[in-house]
Amino acid sequence: MSDLFPGFTSHWLDIEVGRAFVRKGGEGPPVLLLHGFPQTHVMWHRVAAELARTHTVVLMDLRGYGWSSAPAGDGGHETYSKAAMGRDAVRVMSDFGFASFALVGHDRGARVGYRLALDHPGRLSHLGMLDILPTFHVWREIDAGRFPAAHWEFLARPAPQPEEAIGRDPAGFFDKLMAGWTRDGTLHAFDARALDAYRKGSNEPLRIHAMCEDYRAGASLDRDADEADLAAGREIACPVALAWGTFFLTGRDEGGPTPLDVWRASFAPQATGRQVEAGHFVAEEDPAGTLAVIRSLLETPA
Repeated sequence: MSDLFPGFTSHWLDIEVGRAFVRKGGEGPPVLLLHGFPQTHVMWHRVAAELARTHTVVLMDLRGYGWSSAPAGDGGHETYSKAAMGRDAVRVMSDFGFASFALVGHDRGARVGYRLALDHPGRLSHLGMLDILPTFHVWREIDAGRFPAAHWEFLARPAPQPEEAIGRDPAGFFDKLMAGWTRDGTLHAFDARALDAYRKGSNEPLRIHAMCEDYRAGASLDRDADEADLAAGREIACPVALAWGTFFLTGRDEGGPTPLDVWRASFAPQATGRQVEAGHFVAEEDPAGTLAVIRSLLETPA
């Protein structure tokens, strides 16, 4: 994996539930990159080195993913709440000497990012979110029958039902899932070394359980936190930029609101952004378009 991140150093840093695996490279203003499901920090390999030309870039495997610790969790799913994962991000960046930093997240990592921005105003100088809608919005759409429940409902089912189903063929389950979310419906967009990392990070029981707990937290604590903040009128204080693909979100409801519309109507009234030429995995399918959105965000005065 070091070949995918030339010039980056590797670190194991303490967090609340064990250790986080982290890579760090470049010099300049700090930016933390957080991956999504079912991937690891490796998903940033096509943008990290270029971004490190002007910034200090930190990449972290979220708790339960990649090479970071995968605790069993608790009955209430707090261990895998986005609030808890946000505390990991703060601790890792603090250990590097950064009290404030930019954060760009994809999928679950973006959910960690906006929860951190709402819970700890002032910590983030900028927030970039790749191909997500707010958690509360997705669940409302699922409940109303406008979005398919799909993996959100399946992974959030009580243990051990989804864990056992996935465990019968983890590689087959995750390969099919990921291929279905790309623009061309295949795995061709992924570097073979990256695919190997994703498969190795999702083929053992503790990490499969962690991923399910991540979604159980999303269906309960994360959703509740969103609803409470929405009712209180809370908004993200720092500049926000979005990038979304041509299929994963917009393909569900043609003619409906764009991701930008949804975020502006909820937590980020001043958000900017645009669609890029990709499916769900925007940083790997369209790295140039994704980098353009990130650089535009980071050039915005905080």
